Amino acid sequence: MYKRLLFLCIIVFVSCSKDDSFEEEIIVNPNASAKVIGYLPWYRFSQNDKIEYCKLTHLNIAFANPESDGTIMLPNNSSGITLQNIISTAKSNNNEIKIYISLAGGGIGSEALERWKNFLTNSQDRSVLVNKIISFVIDNNLDGVDVDLEWEAVTQGYSDFVIELKSALTSKGKGMTAAFPGTTRFNNITNEALETFDFINLMVYDFTGPWNPTASGQHSSYDNAIKSINYWKNTVGISGSKLTLGVPFYGYDFTNSSNVTSFTFGQMVSLNSSYSELDNVGSKFYNGRPTIKSKVKLAGEQVSGIMIWELGQDSFSEYSLLKTIHSEYKNLGFKTTELCLD
Repeated sequence: MYKRLLFLCIIVFVSCSKDDSFEEEIIVNPNASAKVIGYLPWYRFSQNDKIEYCKLTHLNIAFANPESDGTIMLPNNSSGITLQNIISTAKSNNNEIKIYISLAGGGIGSEALERWKNFLTNSQDRSVLVNKIISFVIDNNLDGVDVDLEWEAVTQGYSDFVIELKSALTSKGKGMTAAFPGTTRFNNITNEALETFDFINLMVYDFTGPWNPTASGQHSSYDNAIKSINYWKNTVGISGSKLTLGVPFYGYDFTNSSNVTSFTFGQMVSLNSSYSELDNVGSKFYNGRPTIKSKVKLAGEQVSGIMIWELGQDSFSEYSLLKTIHSEYKNLGFKTTELCLD
């Protein structure tokens, strides 16, 4: 009966949707599995003991960049917690978790950007960089690489780079993923390059923010999620089984249009636990638990999992968004890790 009801609910969702472009593919079935990918930036390493790694299938450590000789480096953090500390804690709590190093990031500085452009320009330099990345992965006993080159960093050498990197990673039994904006495919990414990724994390957030201070409102709405999934599945042509839906654990405060600032979900809950059930308080816009639940259901129907930016912004309490994601997948009949009791 449960399976039949779930199937009927899916059919109703599709037939009643204003956007009928989803009709071609419903990939979910009862008791299916789902990915839960969480990014943890180096400046959040101090939250290591608070994160429930048992609720993640993948952990992306962000962000590493090449030195002038191609050596891959993570910035130092003041907490004294190292990458090896993170790996040890995550693995001890979840021996099935896959840990990737995420490269570049959307906010890289001008020096790092120039180094990426130089390395991607010609085949000899690309090979040097690829070998350095492989060394970093092997030396740190990681499971793969997440490529998060964005916007001006996606130069003409990008496609050749990821194709070569994928080949090298595959030879070592390692994986490769990417993070792309919700509704943008960069011009320098070929179809062959897209096919190299095991799956693609869709950054379905930042549709507005400090760079557009007069556009006050939700930066990661449910409608944004629908449009992003539709774009990558039906315009770009990527199967939902190779996509994940990115959700934010942060928001933007448009109260002062001359100084739009970000805040974390955890900060909102610390002000008032009831804010966990809302998507905005005044001119502060974010995703509360009901919207996250709705996005998990959408992800279950259309893509292969949920991606989180980023774990350190959560409320480490009963109102946690990571707990919400884990519980909602469980309620829908999906297997994520099956390691946590709650």
